[in-house]
Amino acid sequence: MRVMVIVKATKNSEAGLMPSEQLLTDMGKYNEELVKAGVLVSGDGLHPSTKGKRVRFSGGKKTIASGPFAQTDQLVAGFWIWQVKSMEEALEWAARCPDPMPGEESELEIRPVFEAEDFGEAFTPELRAQEERLREEVSRRHGS
Repeated sequence: MRVMVIVKATKNSEAGLMPSEQLLTDMGKYNEELVKAGVLVSGDGLHPSTKGKRVRFSGGKKTIASGPFAQTDQLVAGFWIWQVKSMEEALEWAARCPDPMPGEESELEIRPVFEAEDFGEAFTPELRAQEERLREEVSRRHGS
């Protein structure tokens, strides 16, 4: 199963404070462990919401809003995509993670990624073929 591990934002991450050399070193070691175990699919940190945009859809209309966005604890500061056998395995890896926001209360959220079989009959053979073609194209374009 694939899971997305979401690193929740904090006041410091939203203020644009960069991680220390020690945290970068610790996270680098942790990411190496994830790679060697075949768990890490991808992951990155995100700029603060001041540099972001939101597109809201309502009643057929689209509205664009610029950051910063309120409720810091509801924002995402970074993420990983992991390939694991179970949610329990994901929790074991999360328990080994260095504190992503030292000096502040921080949180990881782990959520399963939808797989083709989750969509049932609505995900027709034609839609499956389209999805596979798109994944292959993305892979070719980005060398993954």
